[in-house]
Amino acid sequence: MKRVLITGAGRGIGQATARAFAGAGWQVLALDREFAMDAVGERVEFDLRETGRIAGLVASLGTVDALVNNASVLYCDPVESIPEEHRREILAVNLEAPAALIAAVSPQMRARRSGRIVNVSSVSAFTGHPDLWYGITKAGVLNLTKSWARALGPHGVLVNAVAPGPTRTRMYEQLPQSRRDEVMRAVYSGRVCEPEEVAAAILWLGSACPEYVNGTTLDVNDGSYPR
Repeated sequence: MKRVLITGAGRGIGQATARAFAGAGWQVLALDREFAMDAVGERVEFDLRETGRIAGLVASLGTVDALVNNASVLYCDPVESIPEEHRREILAVNLEAPAALIAAVSPQMRARRSGRIVNVSSVSAFTGHPDLWYGITKAGVLNLTKSWARALGPHGVLVNAVAPGPTRTRMYEQLPQSRRDEVMRAVYSGRVCEPEEVAAAILWLGSACPEYVNGTTLDVNDGSYPR
């Protein structure tokens, strides 16, 4: 049975992704700091702010056939007064942890000449964003994706990303109503994305997409580019 490690799997997109992989017959390693009661998979409690411990964690997990870097943090701070602790946490969880996780799992994938990595970015990567460091890290995730795709592609490992628009998650619900209204004006269908829709895209990239799909970003945003 193939095994997938999913970060931020306690709720939202991560939890929906865990369900999608489990439904497809995968063994799910669900990593998060805290879990909803109905979380799916083997629970791995871990704080991704502790990036120095990630290599040891991955070594303890054994075989990982697919990695989904989904966990992220967002704070609705004014751009001119972002607390230093928020900046550090966003950088660690949103960008440094995915980089460390890829570095930790890639040697075993290279040795097998098989493996898939999916990074969850955001529509915010493509435009100026009110949450400065969130936007910066999500743009960084796209470059991280392309850089590792270039490095691992010759070894049979695929690295891709998804960029969701407004999705029904706790993160989206914490946004001020004015922000939600602004982004929804650009959505073609006029509705919020469901986590299961993003999960379906992640599952495809993580298990079934053609091998020539590498280093790419799949938009799951229904036109929702902020203006």
